[in-house]
Amino acid sequence: MFIYLLAFTSGFCIMGIELLGGRILAPFFGSSVHIWGSIITVFMLSLSLGYLLGGKLSTRSASLAIYGLIFLFAAITILPIALFGQWLMETVFLAIEDSRYGSLVASMVLFFIPTVILGMLSPYSVRLLVKSSHESGQIAGKLYFISTLGSALGTIVTSFYLILWFDINVIVFSFSGVLACLGICAIVIHKSLQLERLEPSHV
Repeated sequence: MFIYLLAFTSGFCIMGIELLGGRILAPFFGSSVHIWGSIITVFMLSLSLGYLLGGKLSTRSASLAIYGLIFLFAAITILPIALFGQWLMETVFLAIEDSRYGSLVASMVLFFIPTVILGMLSPYSVRLLVKSSHESGQIAGKLYFISTLGSALGTIVTSFYLILWFDINVIVFSFSGVLACLGICAIVIHKSLQLERLEPSHV
C-alpha cells in the first residue's frame, strides 16, 4: 500500500511541475502553443528515459532503500527550479532570440533531470511489488492506474487551486519537501524491516 501511495504522489508531482513550467517560462517566452510544445516534449523525453533507467536499475537487487534514495534525489533536483529558475530563464532568453528554441532549451535546463529521476519511480515500483510473473501484469496495471490518477489530480489541484493560492516557488518547495519526506519514510521502513529479519536469528 505504501508503494502505491508513493507512486500516486510521484504522478501528482510530475504533472504539477509540468503545469508550473508554463507559468515559469511565460514571462520570458510567452504562453503560445510552441511554448507548451517545448515543455511537453521535454517531459515526454525525460519520462521515457526515466522509465528505461528505472527498469534497468530495478534488475539489480531492488530495495525500498534505493527507492527512497530516488525520491530524495528527485526532491533535490527539483530545488533549482525555484532557486535558480529566474536566473536561468534570463540567461537563456538573452542567449537565444527565437522563443521556440529558447523555450525548448530552457525547459531542458530546468526540467530534464528531475523528470528523468521521477520517471524512474514507476518501473522501480513495479519491481518492488511483483513477487511472481503471474501477477506482474495485474500489478503493473494497478500501479500505472494509481500513478495516472495521481497525475490527473495533480493537474486539477495545481491548476485550479495551488497556482491561485501560493507563489510558484512555494509550490515547488512543497513538492520537493513531500518527495523528500516520502523518500526518508521508505528508507526508514527498509531499515525497520531489516531489523525485524535479524531479530529472530539472535533469539
